[in-house]
Order: sequence, then C-alpha cells, then structure tokens
Amino acid sequence: MWGKPKKKVTQIDSLLGQQTQIKGDILFTGGLHIDANVEGNINAPDESGSVLSLSKQGSIKGEVRVPNMIINGTIIGNVYAEESIELALHARITGNVYYNLIEMATGAEVNGSLVRASDKANQPSLPLEHQDNTQSSEKDNNS
Repeated sequence: MWGKPKKKVTQIDSLLGQQTQIKGDILFTGGLHIDANVEGNINAPDESGSVLSLSKQGSIKGEVRVPNMIINGTIIGNVYAEESIELALHARITGNVYYNLIEMATGAEVNGSLVRASDKANQPSLPLEHQDNTQSSEKDNNS
C-alpha cells in the first residue's frame, strides 16, 4: 500500500493498424494501440503498468486483461482493468467490466455488469446457473 507507486506507461510501443486482422491471443507490456480487428484474448501483466488503447475503428472479440485501458471501440468479452479504465464516447462493451478506477463518457455503453475491484470478493466465481448445473451433475453421478 505504501510502497513504490506503479509506473503507468504513456508511450505507444506497438501499433496494430486499421487494415490488420489478428486471430490469436496477444501478450504485451508497455503501450499497445489497436485500430485493427482482434479475435483472441489480450493480456498484460498486472504489475507492468501497461496501457491498451482501442480506437473507434478497432474491435476485440475476447477477454481483455490489461492494467490500464482507454477504450473508444468495441469489445465483445469480459474486461479486467487492474488499475484504471477510460470508456470514451464510442466505447461499446458487451461483457462484464472489472475495474479499480473507471471514467465513462456520455455515450459509452456497457452491456454487462460493472464490478469494482473491492466487490470482486463478493462475486461468485462461476455464474449461478453453471454452479447449479455442476451440483446437479454431481448428484446424478452419485446416484
């Protein structure tokens, strides 16, 4: 808590251009700017202070786990921002957003739940219907 403050990356080290389409997972540190269409998960280590920026033209289908994000495009999948997330005017997220700090512009959309980091401990680890199915399956197997 009182240790060194985490260093937030502000420069862009990698750029995925508008005419690019990626199918597969991405692991990065530093700054990543996406104008492209990505089908896959995007991850950066929590301690890295990494930043993902997604432009209005960019889209992601997959889970996104990056400490800091600036979103102005479309994401279909759950989003995990360990430090902060900024949802700009054209941000469209279909999935749950797990965050520590959030800034949301008028016009940004989240079709899912907003879950603050301190509230994660109170959330079930699996969707309730999945837990019920698992318990039913266990009972069927024991019969």
